[in-house]
Amino acid sequence: MGCLLDRFTATTDIPVSTKVVFDAWLDNQQHGEMTQSPVIASTEIAGRFTAHDGYINGINLELEPSKRILQTWHKSQFEETDPDPSIEVTLEAVSSGTQLTLRQWTIPDGKAEGYQSGL
Repeated sequence: MGCLLDRFTATTDIPVSTKVVFDAWLDNQQHGEMTQSPVIASTEIAGRFTAHDGYINGINLELEPSKRILQTWHKSQFEETDPDPSIEVTLEAVSSGTQLTLRQWTIPDGKAEGYQSGL
């Protein structure tokens, strides 16, 4: 693969509390419902998770309840020499509920646009 410097940021408002969003991200059933695929989540720092029925594997690096999630992840199609991309989810209480900002970086060159659009 090429240079591994792709990145993106996406922000959206969700009409529930930051606690509800944080808890859902780290819950097997709720995260699976969001992604429409099987998930094995972890609520522990250094805990491992899988998503999309094992297609994605990762580790929780930092967890700040109701505020921030930092994870690394690796897709089964990546080369073994590719560094693991990072994802940071920050949650801010706003009048409409929660503003979620998702940042991803160290994405294999040319792949960020597809991840940003959810592909």
